[in-house]
Amino acid sequence: MPRVTVLYSPAPREVLEWTVDLPEGATVRDAVLASGWRAAAPDVAVPEVGIWGRRCAGQQPVRDGDRVEVYRDLKVDPKVARRERFRKQGSRAAGLFAQRRPGAKPGY
Repeated sequence: MPRVTVLYSPAPREVLEWTVDLPEGATVRDAVLASGWRAAAPDVAVPEVGIWGRRCAGQQPVRDGDRVEVYRDLKVDPKVARRERFRKQGSRAAGLFAQRRPGAKPGY
């Protein structure tokens, strides 16, 4: 009888966790449904799921000790967020060469 942990993060630095005992041959979908996750996130239609940080299909069987993760949608593309932070800081204040020693050659 596999025992798995189901995790969901509704917001940054907030994690909800459920430990579920499942029958043999149970799938990721069975684990998510048995956890009661739907009560914590009623507005999410079809969640993306994964086991130990790797995305998988809902039909994948679970093993004892698996960590099933329910992923939320990203609000901002990480590449766009990085570009915005860099633009706000300015090219002189950010990046690899921002803390140059006085008198050092350019680029070092």
